Amino acid sequence: MSDAQYDKLFRELQELEKNFPECLAPDSPTLRIGAEPQSQLSKHEHLRPMLSLANAFDDEELRAWEERLVRMAGDDVAKSGYTSELKIDGTAVALTYENQLFVKGATRGNGAIGEEVTVNLRTVRDVPLRLHESAPKGRIEIRGEIYFPFDRFEQMNEARARAGDPVFANPRNAAAGSLRQLDPAITASRPLRFFGYSVAAPDGEELPFETQTELLDALVEWGVPVAPHRKRAKTLAEVEKWAYELEHKIRSELNFAIDGGVVKVDSLHIQEELGVIGGREPRWAIARKFAPDIAETKLLKIKVNVGRTGALNPYAELEPVEIGGVIVKLATLHNEDLIISKDLREGDWVQVKRAGEVIPQIIAPIPERRTGSEKPWSMPKNCPVCGTPATREEDEAAIYCPNIACPGRQLEGLVHFTSRGAMDIRGLSYARIQQLVEAGLVRDPGDLYALKREQLLELEGYADKGTGSLIAAIEASKSQPLQRLLHALGIRHVGSIAAQLLAQHFGTLDAIMSASADDILNVRGIGATIANGVVAYFSDPAGRALVEKLRSRGVNFTEPRAVVAGGPLAGKTLVITGTLPTLSRAKATATIEAAGGRVTGSVSKSTDFLLAGEEAGSKLDKAKSLGVTIIDEADLLRRVNSPATSTA
Repeated sequence: MSDAQYDKLFRELQELEKNFPECLAPDSPTLRIGAEPQSQLSKHEHLRPMLSLANAFDDEELRAWEERLVRMAGDDVAKSGYTSELKIDGTAVALTYENQLFVKGATRGNGAIGEEVTVNLRTVRDVPLRLHESAPKGRIEIRGEIYFPFDRFEQMNEARARAGDPVFANPRNAAAGSLRQLDPAITASRPLRFFGYSVAAPDGEELPFETQTELLDALVEWGVPVAPHRKRAKTLAEVEKWAYELEHKIRSELNFAIDGGVVKVDSLHIQEELGVIGGREPRWAIARKFAPDIAETKLLKIKVNVGRTGALNPYAELEPVEIGGVIVKLATLHNEDLIISKDLREGDWVQVKRAGEVIPQIIAPIPERRTGSEKPWSMPKNCPVCGTPATREEDEAAIYCPNIACPGRQLEGLVHFTSRGAMDIRGLSYARIQQLVEAGLVRDPGDLYALKREQLLELEGYADKGTGSLIAAIEASKSQPLQRLLHALGIRHVGSIAAQLLAQHFGTLDAIMSASADDILNVRGIGATIANGVVAYFSDPAGRALVEKLRSRGVNFTEPRAVVAGGPLAGKTLVITGTLPTLSRAKATATIEAAGGRVTGSVSKSTDFLLAGEEAGSKLDKAKSLGVTIIDEADLLRRVNSPATSTA
């Protein structure tokens, strides 16, 4: 059942047990925090119970929660303020550290006893094996969530479909199953991530902070990743505003699943005073849940679009339905094999989920609602845009249009070319690129570098200042390193890692273009599939024509050699915070590292410089309190272009 169905039944049971206490069973779900450990994994007893949370489904229930707390602990509750944190939809774990070293990890289990998965957790790159020296000595437990990023989850499911393996239903179940594998190699092959949110110490020992805000800041300083978008709120009204923005804006921008937010009384002393209800739920915290994200509707038509690499991507046209406050009309269908395995037919009634609150997906058809008028579907043999016969390799689930110049690949290819992980041209949203294509100003990436301010000002929505910034961003992208350009070209099978390996090995685009498949196979980490994809791209007249157009417009075709030592920032540690005027976070990091510097995530006494942009936040305050030198983007660029770096 869905989370919403479970929550509804759980609350009904709570109400029944409240009105009829004689019916409260010793094994009631309301007295149990999670599932009992059932596998062959060893058992682990947590330092303190890992608790569940009560739920609030709207602002009225949130205010009722605050009123209950004020009745118990007085106005100090409201004066304490609140922390608002993302409620990650993953699997809870506890990490045990002794003298700052990671020694044991376990699932939540029943809240008191979990399953030991230490070896598996060591494969999760976000789990620090050693905490920073500022962390307490002795024994502590760091609690948090293991989760699957959406993009990695989709990539894994696509790979499993190509291999003929069953795909996973959702990121949360995949994360839990991956963590409980008896073979840690399986866990290591799955790109799990981790966010921390709490710390527990043995009974009688106190932790070195007084508020939840300080606790989260300390986790970051210790080297533990903490979920973004957390907020220290002075009033419940600020919490309500945060929850609204989270549900209606922030949620759709995240690369991982959340099922709401968590609101906590900020003061740890007041938390202790308020205590726990029935050993299960803390009074001082509550989950602010969102609207249900599963609905039933009709699958009207299965259509196909062409992706940037030529993949023919089926998608569903749905009878409009509201899911989680959003009207959904379309849903992804991945590939032909998944449609066949789910037995989806045009005209079916289907269950639809906003997968991770972002991309709508069809979970399954509802066979009992079939009338006999439903129609089976099959993938077209030719590209629906250019008519070129489609191809499919034996080991792949996707079917491709091999025509590089196919108009159907145009828009998605441009969006990818300008994206943050590629040429990073700020100001070019999907809608703006579509507008440029429809106006006939841009047909391929090379045309971007011929755009004039006067042409853009004639389009709707372009103002003089913004247009100037966009032209400047396009011009600045010409100097991106070769690895970014290689990734941006959208060569089949060449992602960011392969692009980096190729660029660092060959040094120039011309060298890559003239390389044979055997030459490319000599690059460590590059296999036959990638090598053949690169050769095929640069053997195609359309691919070479685009390269020459980019060359004529001044785009960089070389990969800079990294400065390992002796650079202007050699031996310096920097922290980046806020939004910089022209540099993305990745570009700023690359600039610092090329100059011999090192970038870390938190400010400490060992930090030499804080690189601060707009909306710098708490890192800026901490840097000031520690006397760390604060620089802006212009200062950074001046330093890296100087023969020596001042220590002032």
